[in-house]
Amino acid sequence: MMLYSVRCLEKRIIMAGIGFELKKMFSKKGVFPLLKAYGYAGIVCVGPMLLGMVLLIMISLMSMYFGASHHERELLNSMVTYTLLASMVLTNTFTMVLTRFVADSLYSKEKSHILPAFWGSTSIMLVSGEILYGIFMLFAGIPAIYAVLCLILFGELVLVWNEMSFLTAVKDYQGIIKVFAAAVIISGLVGALLLKFTECEIICAMLFAVVSGYGIMSVLYYKVMVQYFPKGDVSSACFLPWIDRYPALILVGLGMSFGLFGHLAIMWGSRVNEHIQGLFYAAPVYDIPAIAAFLSILVTTINFVTSVEVNFYPKYRNFFDALNNGGILKDINQAGQEMKEVLFRELTYTFMKQLFTTIVFIIGGSIILPMLPLGMTDDMLGIFRVLCVGYAFYAVGSCLMLIQLYFADNKGALVSVLAFMFTSCGGSLIVRELDIKFYGVGFWVGTVVFSIAAFAGLRIYLNKLLYHVLSSQPVIAEEKRGLFTKLAVKLEKKYQKKYKKQLRKERKAAFGREEQL
Repeated sequence: MMLYSVRCLEKRIIMAGIGFELKKMFSKKGVFPLLKAYGYAGIVCVGPMLLGMVLLIMISLMSMYFGASHHERELLNSMVTYTLLASMVLTNTFTMVLTRFVADSLYSKEKSHILPAFWGSTSIMLVSGEILYGIFMLFAGIPAIYAVLCLILFGELVLVWNEMSFLTAVKDYQGIIKVFAAAVIISGLVGALLLKFTECEIICAMLFAVVSGYGIMSVLYYKVMVQYFPKGDVSSACFLPWIDRYPALILVGLGMSFGLFGHLAIMWGSRVNEHIQGLFYAAPVYDIPAIAAFLSILVTTINFVTSVEVNFYPKYRNFFDALNNGGILKDINQAGQEMKEVLFRELTYTFMKQLFTTIVFIIGGSIILPMLPLGMTDDMLGIFRVLCVGYAFYAVGSCLMLIQLYFADNKGALVSVLAFMFTSCGGSLIVRELDIKFYGVGFWVGTVVFSIAAFAGLRIYLNKLLYHVLSSQPVIAEEKRGLFTKLAVKLEKKYQKKYKKQLRKERKAAFGREEQL
């Protein structure tokens, strides 16, 4: 029974990530293989987000080059930004659960369940998201063509974000990078051609360019998925029981979205906001420094995958192998101690790299940003420096929280995330009523609380790791049959009935063709 409990826990905490496969790349000696591995990890981990930033910068520069007015540029940026954030909040709600589902499906060698789950989860998000965002667009106060293009972009973004949740298990790094490059190039070409050779207005042309880029990305990413995952013979609702099994992961994903993006929306209601048009507001004084500061965490995001997972996983595996294979207590304790030492060493390396990156960004940004056509003022540079520090603590906190999830401490991770969300949003609400020099401090305080809560929670959990692995597990495994599980069972029965009926038709048709021959 003890062995069963260990296996259950191990199954739950094996992550579907690219870090394990990247170990092969990092084992090769030389500078080029190292840079290649980091490059692949970077595109896979932050590619869609990076594409969003690249496209925002590109359409802003192109619209400026082709003579767009200040109002047109601000409206364009607001529509794309709102659509990006709305799609991320929606998909992040399900990302953790879907990643858990993919991990468990790979562990149990049920690859055929992954593709149906993708379409099931995508359908839920598209239907609910398009309805909610469609209502917003209906009253947004913008021309109908803009609203339609934004809704199309929203649907594409939902597809891309969800595809990335499933593509973490795919090892076709070159294919993923080619898709990313194709999306950027096509977006730029479409926008340039429309503005150069047609009479299409600037906003429509730029929105269509962004839609084209993410459309290509969604189609090609799905092509990669189809090549890797086989066609399944189960219902598209097969992932729903995981919502009942891991309800905390839903709240973790939602809380992370509100904690990370909430301060931006709050500042849109501050005294420095600009009413663009209809329901669209912006705060360039805050938004521009925030985008620039956000780039500072990309290093940590990539390093977490390539350093922590790659170097930590072998020790992690040794620990659970010792438990599963009947190792003596001395060997188990030694394996556990080695695992913890490697974990905290790699986390320390990651945090030191983030500290160095933050310092470079603060110094370099203070020099470079005023030279760019961004309208940077002293107040904006002050906000930029504060947010750089805030995002550094966010990077630290998110790494620690992900390690909590790695050990299946879902409740501990939820506590850390909720502390982050409430402190960040609450602090931003207070700060926005103060002088502009305090802007960004609310988010900074929230990230500090986040990192402290995650670190404390992780240390407490690891100090009692054997208890959590062995003693806290149920003697008899009980499947949680909540609302979503019952719904999945019902839909699976309907699917199998329909599937068997279709098989009979195909066999009958095949038999008829044989008789004719």
